[in-house]
Amino acid sequence: MMINWSNFLVVGSWVIVIYMVMIIAVYGGMLIISLFHIRKTYELDEIEPYKELLQSEFTKPVSILVPAYNESAGIYGSIRSLISIEYPEYEIIIINDGSKDDTLEKLIDRFQMVKINRVIRKQLETKKVKGIYQSVIYPNLIVIDKENGGKADALNAGINLSRYPYFCSLDGDSIIERNAFLKVLKPIIESDDEVIASGGSVRIANGCDIQNGELVNVELSRKPLVIMQIIEYLRAFLTGRVGLSENNLLLIVSGAFGVFSKKWVIDAGGYAHTVGEDMELVVRLHRLIKEKKANKKIIYVPDPVCWTEAPESIKFLRRQRKRWHKGLFDSLWKHRKLMFNPKYGSIGMFSMPYFFFVEFLGPLIELIGYIILIISIFTGSIYLEFAIIFFLLSLIYGSIYSMASVLLEEWSMERYPKVKHFVILFLVSMTETLWYRPLTVIWRVEGMIEMLIGKKGWGEMVRKGVSND
Repeated sequence: MMINWSNFLVVGSWVIVIYMVMIIAVYGGMLIISLFHIRKTYELDEIEPYKELLQSEFTKPVSILVPAYNESAGIYGSIRSLISIEYPEYEIIIINDGSKDDTLEKLIDRFQMVKINRVIRKQLETKKVKGIYQSVIYPNLIVIDKENGGKADALNAGINLSRYPYFCSLDGDSIIERNAFLKVLKPIIESDDEVIASGGSVRIANGCDIQNGELVNVELSRKPLVIMQIIEYLRAFLTGRVGLSENNLLLIVSGAFGVFSKKWVIDAGGYAHTVGEDMELVVRLHRLIKEKKANKKIIYVPDPVCWTEAPESIKFLRRQRKRWHKGLFDSLWKHRKLMFNPKYGSIGMFSMPYFFFVEFLGPLIELIGYIILIISIFTGSIYLEFAIIFFLLSLIYGSIYSMASVLLEEWSMERYPKVKHFVILFLVSMTETLWYRPLTVIWRVEGMIEMLIGKKGWGEMVRKGVSND
């Protein structure tokens, strides 16, 4: 039995090593693509005439949809940031999805809302709409009050009411930079409707000085857990999404900040009632594009930035990561027909396998590696070569790529302007493999287990709001 166990450890160890080498190679390729793309983009952006888009007759009007459920703490600052954006024509539609706090009352009071009669073109099925309100002081600000149906249902209600051909989905706790919409819509404006969805970057606002929806000063939170999330977001957005977007392989546009063609979303059936409604919609759009044999793209634009609130405690971060992993599998399972299906081109042959074997199974493989290492130590059968190789690969997989993302942020976007910001981010990124990555691996595997046993529910997320009102 000991010989069999020993053989199992040897085979398992080297399978994990080979897997991690392949993953590192994939991430390395995406990082190289991102380096070239972002640098090229920012050399152009130094002379890009974004201001001219404000007067351009080709600019697309956009409906900004903000689903809000118990968002009293941050909703005022979010709307203030939207009212002051630089964009020629837009409407803001807040969807109060049966909030149990004073979200609706705060909106009515602070923006002088009055109840109006307005016809809703019901192109997508939603829960009952109880009332529609319009601001006296900001005529382009509308509030829908409806029965609770979840985020997807709220967004579908907003789509039904919206007037414009493009809409933006935006989280209720988000703060948008003033020129973000000019930048995220620029590829759509220039593509002659070839681009049907465009996503922007999301940054973490915890620790920043935000006054009445205006980002006054960028600062870092003093909590290591939040700083590590900042680094994680930089890696996900600046390397992963840029690399996939370059070849029209992107399967997720963040629900916190994304612009979509309303026609295509309605043709696809709107948002689905699932844990990961943002990714599921993008996969469905890709599927529709391939089935219609249309020349359409879904892209990611790294520069336009939306600032959002991140969990500050392990309790709520754990809930968030479990939910994200459930949502990832739910989207992949719903569209499993695409997996390795040449009919769907690179989406079926690369994107779907990548998200399943790398993003979904990755945490499980990594956790098995940790377990084999621990068992080997306690049974006295430690394999020094495996221990060294596994640690080095984990270091590259976690800390080294995170450090590279921090360098890429400093090299290109410079959203964190102070030298001390760069130093803190860089030093903290070096520690990811030692504490943060093992935690997120465990949480994501927990999400897999809960999914297998049929445990449902999002888990309550408590927000304190990022804007000082």
